[in-house]
Amino acid sequence: MRPQIIVLYYSRNGGTQKLADAIATGITQAGGDALLRTVAAAGEPASARDLALEPDELGPCDGLVMGSPVRFGHMASALQQFWERTSSVWLKGQLQGKPAAVFTSGSSMHSGQESTLLAMGVPLLHHGMMLCGIPYTEPAIQQTQSGGSPYGASHVSHQQQTKLSEHEYQAAVALGKRVTYAATALKPLQQQGKL
Repeated sequence: MRPQIIVLYYSRNGGTQKLADAIATGITQAGGDALLRTVAAAGEPASARDLALEPDELGPCDGLVMGSPVRFGHMASALQQFWERTSSVWLKGQLQGKPAAVFTSGSSMHSGQESTLLAMGVPLLHHGMMLCGIPYTEPAIQQTQSGGSPYGASHVSHQQQTKLSEHEYQAAVALGKRVTYAATALKPLQQQGKL
């Protein structure tokens, strides 16, 4: 059975959504099913394109990739509030031993992408997930002049430019593949209760 990978994101101007799409491409290329899901901020409707995720829908996934625009070096409040509602998932250990990764977009090279990526990993670690990054053996990470980091995929959206650079796209696809390959390898161990 193909691994089911949730790509959970919040996007306000479209850059984070473009990364989500590239990650979904990588998931599909690696033999998985990408489930694109979003969250809505207070007072805003959810994405017109993708369904809003509820915490109880996390359990069946085989992996998770989460993305947010930079908000002062942290994830958007809509995602933070989502994780604050996941206690029942945490108590049951439903995400334990599953691979996860993170991605972000910001308006400039020094807007806080890396601190946002690191901060987004915290709730995933609390849930017992295994974080995947992008190794330096990935050429796009070595060659990028904009987004991309060993901590996760990223996009620099100079003046609200949502089009990904070629290296940003390649890094995001590579991240989607990496999580999918990890999910495929880890699922038998998880089913045996070894993770």
